[in-house]
Order: sequence, then structure tokens, then C-alpha cells
Amino acid sequence: MENKIIFATGNEGKMREVREILSDLGMEILSMKEAGVSMDIVEDGTTFEENARIKARAVQKATRALVLADDSGLAVDYLNGEPGVYSARYMGEDTSYVIKNKSIIDRLKGIEGSARSARFCCAIAAVFPDGSEAVTEGIIEGVIAESPSGEGGFGYDPIFYLPERGMTTAELSAEEKNAVSHRGNALRKMKPLIKDWLGRQGL
Repeated sequence: MENKIIFATGNEGKMREVREILSDLGMEILSMKEAGVSMDIVEDGTTFEENARIKARAVQKATRALVLADDSGLAVDYLNGEPGVYSARYMGEDTSYVIKNKSIIDRLKGIEGSARSARFCCAIAAVFPDGSEAVTEGIIEGVIAESPSGEGGFGYDPIFYLPERGMTTAELSAEEKNAVSHRGNALRKMKPLIKDWLGRQGL
């Protein structure tokens, strides 16, 4: 798996973001499926970092490749940080984000302005072929929109409103989103750590 990175996800929207941001590493970036990896990983950590490490370690153990994994989610202050690390499993793993997003908006009915504050959080874990590890984190602040808007992005993007942009993250272009997103921020912090490791291996 030389000159390859496996990103521990099957989410195509996430893979597009990752490939765009890490394109200048000059490495092929594969999803788990593309790398021929199929496993059920129990994400039982209590933080985004713990879950990212769990995923990265499991896939690295199976492949011995350079593996990246992320755990990310939406934290709504008025809801005491929900859905948080349970963002993907909120209201059940098979529940559509249309339903999840409506539920969050409904729970914030009558709540106005800055009291609707929320943030997207992301932790990226890298496990290198020699077993060493690194973790970076990224955050983007916003508020929960009054109603969903936008066709881009995925997940909670249609209800995550950026006041300084006057739009949700689902209304941003892919380039705009990558420039400001929590995952983009975490990946940009990870990039020099990957380059440093490659340099030490003479790659």
C-alpha cells in the first residue's frame, strides 16, 4: 500500500472532500471499499478523537497501510451538545437526515439568535505503517437555521447556518465548504504531519 492512503469511510461525500483537500500530497486516496476492506467497527468512544482512533487502528491493523479516519458531528449548545458523538446514529442509524434535521429544528422552536449556537467538530486520526499515531481537530461555529436550505453537502449541512456567509453549509460550493469546514480544518492540520512522516521514511 505504498503511496496510498486509506480513509476509513464509505461515505462518498466525505471522500470527495478528503481527496480535494489532500490532492497535493500526490498519493492515491482510497475508501475502505476501494481498498477491499469490509468490517464492522464498533465506535464506542466517548469523544470524537477516541472514535477516530478506534476506526483508524482497526483498518490499519487489517491493511498495514497509512490509514486516516475521522469522527465528526454536530453539537448544539441548547441541546446540551447533542447529537455530538452520536450524530450519525442520532434517532437510529437508518433514520434519514431529513428526519434528523427536522427533529433538531423542532426542538429549537421558539429559540432565537445566538441561543441557537452550534458547531461542527471533527477529529482526524492517522495511524502510520510503523504504528505511530497522530490526531488533529477542526471546528466551525454557526447556528441552527430556522429551516433547511441548500442541496450541497450532506448530513446536517442544510440546517447549519453561517451568519458571516448568510447561508448554510449546504449552500456553499464544494470549494467554499472545503475552505471553512471542520473536516477541512482538521485535514489541513494533518497534512504537514503526513508529509513529515513520509519525509522521515525517505518517501
